[in-house]
Amino acid sequence: MREQTNASHLGDRFRTVRGFTKSLCEPLRVEDYVVQTMPDVSPTKWHLAHTTWFFETFVLGRLQPQSPPFNPAFAYLFNSYYNLVGPQFPRPNRGLLSRPTVDEVFAYRTNVDERIGSALDQGRLLDEETTSLIELGMHHEQQHQELMLTDLKHVFGSNPLDPTYRAAPSTTNHGDTAARALQWIAFDGGLNAVGHDGTGFAFDNEGPRHRRLLQPFEFGSRLVTNEEYLAFIDDDGYRRPELWLSEGWSTVQREGWEAPLYWRRDGKRWSLFTLGGRSAIGPDEPVCHVSYYEADAFAAWARARLPDEAEWEVAVGDTLPSGNFVESGALHPRPSNEPAGLKQCFGDVWEWTRSAYSPYPRYRPASGAVGEYNGKFMCGQFVLRGGSCATSVDHIRSTYRNFFPPDARWQFTGIRLARD
Repeated sequence: MREQTNASHLGDRFRTVRGFTKSLCEPLRVEDYVVQTMPDVSPTKWHLAHTTWFFETFVLGRLQPQSPPFNPAFAYLFNSYYNLVGPQFPRPNRGLLSRPTVDEVFAYRTNVDERIGSALDQGRLLDEETTSLIELGMHHEQQHQELMLTDLKHVFGSNPLDPTYRAAPSTTNHGDTAARALQWIAFDGGLNAVGHDGTGFAFDNEGPRHRRLLQPFEFGSRLVTNEEYLAFIDDDGYRRPELWLSEGWSTVQREGWEAPLYWRRDGKRWSLFTLGGRSAIGPDEPVCHVSYYEADAFAAWARARLPDEAEWEVAVGDTLPSGNFVESGALHPRPSNEPAGLKQCFGDVWEWTRSAYSPYPRYRPASGAVGEYNGKFMCGQFVLRGGSCATSVDHIRSTYRNFFPPDARWQFTGIRLARD
């Protein structure tokens, strides 16, 4: 009976996660599925196929090793970066794939879903390794749900028509930070345990749990707002090289940055593009779509710094996701449950830390192709914490380590200040 219950629970969750991906496509037209506006952006059709390829390759490949693939060409077209599985179609060219069609990709999803669903219904996925692979696949799909939204925002934001993905929900709460002056919350530091403790799901880069010696530090009680970032712009923040890291300053000059991504100045007025179309800038909303370089420069201007990722984890502690900034197209507001004195820790924007993305002590990647999931990217990137308004609420943990290169701006990334 227990095995049947576990299989039923896993099957329900599998169908829920896969179904939610499909629901994110409801506002789209067929023309929206193929567009790729830059190498970091993948077309929606590719996300739909790649997440299905993951289940077909790693779950059905183990469960039904003699079954032929849905389409042998998909192993090349929709493999992202798993070199041990085989070669991959070049990432910058994913937008050239007008075929297979959108209908064929949805048929591919249906086929794989039915095969895995049937195995789950019969209780044939309950050995530990296969169950772990399907759990990994579901969290992998949730990552791609977020990427679908961020990539679609870049696609729509590159269109001069400013198209709307989905109107803002009536429950949207854009925050009450105007009523809250920034406060500094003090922490003692000391020897602290950080990293995932092994209870429940976590990606391999979240462990092993280990101890970090921290000096006393202070955290900003909330995220940096648009109004505060506008003050940085008005104080010539983008034209003062003394505020910027060398690579950051070079990037600003080369790219011509003068504001966060999706901001536009019309005379003396600023607007920003959202998944709900273009709108006036909300002064109390957290600033969003800034790179590590911009976050670091703002912190220098504010006579502060960015947090260390271990500081962030210790400050937040074991709290549930919450948040109050919900852009059009986000999943839903979060329930309020945050550490005393700190606000907006989860579910608003991914918060840049000053920590380079590197392995924890005693880290070992998993064996086989799934070992390529995280470890090989531990170079040239910075860690972000907290989860954004596009992150599923049950996908967020206080130990979650997201990572991007320092010039990345198309994700929902923002700023929390720290100081010694």
